[in-house]
Amino acid sequence: MTKPRFDVLCIGNAIVDVIADTNDAFLSNQGLHKGSMRLIDEDEAVRLYEAMGPGREISGGSAGNTAAGLAAFGLKAAFIGQVADDQLGKIYQHDIEAQGIDFLVPARNDVGATARSLILVTPDAQRTMNTFLGAAQQLEATAVDPGAVADSAIIYLEGYLWDPAEPRAAMEAAIEAAHSAGRKVAFTLSDTFCVDRHRDGFWQLLRDGKIDILFANEAEAASMAMVNDVEEAIACLAKLAPTLVVTRSEAGATAISGGERADVPAEPIERLVDTTGAGDLFAAGFLAGQARGLSLANSLKLGAIAAAEVIQHYGARPEKDLTSLAEGIFA
Repeated sequence: MTKPRFDVLCIGNAIVDVIADTNDAFLSNQGLHKGSMRLIDEDEAVRLYEAMGPGREISGGSAGNTAAGLAAFGLKAAFIGQVADDQLGKIYQHDIEAQGIDFLVPARNDVGATARSLILVTPDAQRTMNTFLGAAQQLEATAVDPGAVADSAIIYLEGYLWDPAEPRAAMEAAIEAAHSAGRKVAFTLSDTFCVDRHRDGFWQLLRDGKIDILFANEAEAASMAMVNDVEEAIACLAKLAPTLVVTRSEAGATAISGGERADVPAEPIERLVDTTGAGDLFAAGFLAGQARGLSLANSLKLGAIAAAEVIQHYGARPEKDLTSLAEGIFA
């Protein structure tokens, strides 16, 4: 098999994050539950934006964040996601391409406004996310180039995009093209609300052999397996996921593949600022290790390094050279 053009092709919601400091009183006044993620319509996005404090506009989206992490590790990454032909869409595409990531889907003027997530960060670093999906949910199957998929060693899909019919068809087309070309498919469960809505569909993907690498955090794994104990959940998921990766916050992370298990601790940090994107960057590190043929343990280590970097500043994309932080592990 020829060397692929892309190490990882990421497919997901193209979202601009608007991040603002806040306090518990503001959340209470707005009827928001700290640490939650909710979907909102455009009218609510406008209302909340006007009520919240000054924000920082930073391109985000789960798979986009992972692509940024991969690029920061020096890998060749590509991204498929839909933006509108508007100001935020131009910001998003610029931010992606400025990091050396190939943006493979043109902006459209018939999909409404570009998606944005209004992220409110309290002093304890918890983030409350209010997401208007807009154009991101208009990704069509025709936007997925089978040639680009076949030319990628791994494709990475986010569960957030599984809800609407059109993006789901796009992801299914990508899975088929990847496996037809002998490539691997990685999938993240994204959030417990995604699991609650699509548990049966996600299990069917596993039973059908559509997923080669499954990412979950403890809560998502437990929800998927419908158990309370994370070790029980890991054992359950590992039966069908060829490679399973479960992040465990301050307890580190676990991976199981081919009967081998690896556990790594979380990396030490100086200060917790914003947990936005921690899971996305962990996935970037793990995938970077796997794309370079590293062991499970070293791939987990790269994930822990990337996650630790991103939670020490605002925004869900790395600000430091991850290859320097991973010196001695990553080559």
